[in-house]
Amino acid sequence: MAIKLSQLRESKADSKAVREYTRDLSFLLGYEASADTLLSNKRVAQGPFATFEASDMKERVGLVPVLRSGLGLLDGFLNLFPDAPIMHLGIYREKVSHQPVEYYNKLPDHPNVDVCYVLDPVIATGNTAVATINILKEWGLNGSQIKFVAVIGSQQGINQLKEQHPDIQIHIGAVDNVLDNNGYINPGVGDSGDRLWNTKSL
Repeated sequence: MAIKLSQLRESKADSKAVREYTRDLSFLLGYEASADTLLSNKRVAQGPFATFEASDMKERVGLVPVLRSGLGLLDGFLNLFPDAPIMHLGIYREKVSHQPVEYYNKLPDHPNVDVCYVLDPVIATGNTAVATINILKEWGLNGSQIKFVAVIGSQQGINQLKEQHPDIQIHIGAVDNVLDNNGYINPGVGDSGDRLWNTKSL
């Protein structure tokens, strides 16, 4: 994971490379985050030489990418959970106040999953992360059902997320200590959405 993170941090990486590194990191983070997934071993399946007890998912898993950069983490998780419903949340950070603004919500009327993976590459100020968990809890999930997955975060942002929502799991690839006045992590990975989708910050 450390090598992939170093490659992602490098400014010379173009958008294609950034997408590939982010996808690889999402798979690694997904493997770690799903280690405690509950399994059922009741099904008997036929192997080449004999029958065996097959392992199947016991829980209904949902994926919540936070638009737009959260889409970069989606492919790795779909490799692990190919049948998981994808429920998009659109939240952007207002440039002056750094406060989150919700603009899109594709959650069903009622919770239809047992475990929810929130996908957002960066926890900077922590405001967007906190707002996302607020939305999921208002939807009807408990903190024990929510796992927040990020590639990188600031210590400040992670502390805020833990303070506001101590009952969720947080899985993160790296923590940087510096958060600048513009709400960016240093050294960080830059603007994740712009780097993933080859757009420039306005």
